[in-house]
Amino acid sequence: MTTAVRAAIDSVRSGSRPAPASADAWGELVRTELAGITRPSLRPVINATGVVLHTNLGRAPLPAAAVAAIQEIAGGYSNLEYDLAAGERGSRYSHCVALLREITGCEDALVVNNCAAALILAVDTFARDREVIVSRGELVEIGGSFRIPDIMRRGGARLVEVGTTNRTHLADYASAITPDTGAIIKVHRSNFSITGFTAEVSAAQLSALGKEKGVSVVHDLGSGLLIPLDEFGLRDEPTASDALRNGADVVTLSGDKLLGGPQAGIMLGKAAVIEKLRANPLARALRVDKLTIAALGATLALYRDRAMALREIPVLAMLSATPESLQSRAQGIAAALRKRGVRCDVVASESSVGGGSFPNAALPSFAVALDGIAELLEKSLRAADPAVIGRIRDGKLLLDVRSVQPREDEALVSAVAKALA
Repeated sequence: MTTAVRAAIDSVRSGSRPAPASADAWGELVRTELAGITRPSLRPVINATGVVLHTNLGRAPLPAAAVAAIQEIAGGYSNLEYDLAAGERGSRYSHCVALLREITGCEDALVVNNCAAALILAVDTFARDREVIVSRGELVEIGGSFRIPDIMRRGGARLVEVGTTNRTHLADYASAITPDTGAIIKVHRSNFSITGFTAEVSAAQLSALGKEKGVSVVHDLGSGLLIPLDEFGLRDEPTASDALRNGADVVTLSGDKLLGGPQAGIMLGKAAVIEKLRANPLARALRVDKLTIAALGATLALYRDRAMALREIPVLAMLSATPESLQSRAQGIAAALRKRGVRCDVVASESSVGGGSFPNAALPSFAVALDGIAELLEKSLRAADPAVIGRIRDGKLLLDVRSVQPREDEALVSAVAKALA
């Protein structure tokens, strides 16, 4: 309370707030400051940008089943590292393995805390103080200015670049292999595309070369797609099962992108290879906690039924939503806002997948366009409770409904109406 009182006085002295005219007004100002001080730093927002996997807004929202699993595990003890059947110590790494085997066809799996960690663990295991071969066209930069070559070097490897930015051939890899080669890395370019005069070597070709030369092949899939989405206009993204069939020793993918679960790095592969990764002491430093395991397991279980996965996993539900359903929702939101005195229209929009996935995909959508000065509206909505994040296009602030979950529609209306009152 003392801090809030001092903040109220300082705001008046600095001129950022007018001086209250009464004791009651001073009390209200102090309560406002107190609310700001005690508000959690991390809090929910409504994503109305149209970018489904928005990295800055936390990527994949969890399915209800995953949230329930977290609540069930978080409030008490669990068999995290206890084998209930044997009555002895178990392994936290065992909990999601059976589901990953069932869904992807892998022999074994390991879960670490994110996909970059998975790549570091693979490089450290197969190529510490040795060489790693990678195409120049696959030396990508991911979010937050983190670059694949930097991550590989942190894994203790010496990077050997082959080919050119736009064209790399199998012979380039073959000629670069030496007795000191520890691994070949195939990086899926999930967050950009190269077109025109191009050539790249498939994962299947690299896997065959690795087996011939006795060199481990790691396929960094990244995006985490488990089921095809071609019927929704999202094509040319390999699934984890596709990558495994191509024969790589290890396939790595993210848990919080197209998979639709919590942040995690998932490693799939042959049993002997995964066991080698699991035995690396670095795996302990990169391990996941019980809440991640609970959420990931609950999300993976939904993939046993494709229709259920598309319906219950928010990312998949948003990506598979039809333009007609989105238009209907946008019209309902706009009508509710007009009743609250907010001037707005429904306009056609284009949304995107985000999260470094399907970089060329433009998904037809609909948005509520708010009347007024877009920059001022945008600032007001960021201060709402919950905050609403939209995007500005052609001088209008748009609230694209594709990235808004249907259960959030009423909260969106309420937040916008209160913020713009």
